[in-house]
Amino acid sequence: MNDVDRTIPPAEVGHLARSVLDAVGSVVVGKRDALELVLAGILAGGHVLLEDLPGLGKTLTARCFAQALGLDFRRLQFTPDLLPADVTGSFLYDQSSGDFSFRAGPVFTNLLLADEINRTPPKTQSALLEAMQEKQVSVEGVTYRLDEPFHVLATANPIEYEGTYPLPEAQLDRFLLRVSFGYPEPEEEWDVLRRRMTRRREEAVISPVVDARTLRAMQAALEDVVVEDSVGRYIVALTSATREHPSVLVGASPRGSLALLLLARARAVLAGRDYVVPEDVKEVAAPALAHRITLRPEMWLRRVDPSFVVGEVLDATPAPASGALPSHAGGRSGR
Repeated sequence: MNDVDRTIPPAEVGHLARSVLDAVGSVVVGKRDALELVLAGILAGGHVLLEDLPGLGKTLTARCFAQALGLDFRRLQFTPDLLPADVTGSFLYDQSSGDFSFRAGPVFTNLLLADEINRTPPKTQSALLEAMQEKQVSVEGVTYRLDEPFHVLATANPIEYEGTYPLPEAQLDRFLLRVSFGYPEPEEEWDVLRRRMTRRREEAVISPVVDARTLRAMQAALEDVVVEDSVGRYIVALTSATREHPSVLVGASPRGSLALLLLARARAVLAGRDYVVPEDVKEVAAPALAHRITLRPEMWLRRVDPSFVVGEVLDATPAPASGALPSHAGGRSGR
């Protein structure tokens, strides 16, 4: 179904979202800020790139969100010999009918974990592009629509380059945001061990907090989150400033501005508001823009990180003084 049957006010979306985060946080320990970003990406209808070292909970996070959100989940391990048909599906000859029938690939799901996406050649990586952008798959001239909601959570190792294929800019731009977890604090790591001993098994199971239809209603409710004109212009100013920064070869595209808008709305809802303030934009600026920036070659030699450039842009771009709006503010939704 393409219609959303239930209408949910932003305040209820925030309550449900926090319940989802609590459920995921019962298994993924000590990563509340990163988990909020991942959920914000899902609420905003986008795809998330989890870029971090092995063993820091990327796969576990994807599986837990699928369980808490009541979504159909599939995991696809990307390898150098993976073919596009292994992602999208292919036509197989059916002897009983004497005709070819389509066998759907793992992309036909609600939440796809594209594990180690940078380990497969560009031809296979690009098989995801149409699905991520158009929510459809074309195989041998036949187009198949994907059921909504559809989200890709992809993982990548940022430091291992041997046997990997860096994601092209076109595919990086399809990810609404990029998130890193980092190492846990010692007390958090001990909490992971303690919980593992308590449940007496490797796999953790989370009861669904919502279902796919409710998630779609939550996503639709974000369209009612107000964005004042001054905050919208602040978003545009930030994105434009990345194109003029002396360390940047190619700045963020207008898709970067749209990502900031969508994620800021989700961030506002998670904070219990139905309007966006400049602080929402600042919170999501680096995850939304850093992976869309191409630095000059000499900056890579100096090991300058794109997130550092976004930080400088935030410091240099004046934020609007009046971002906070009353909950009944209307007529300037930014839609």
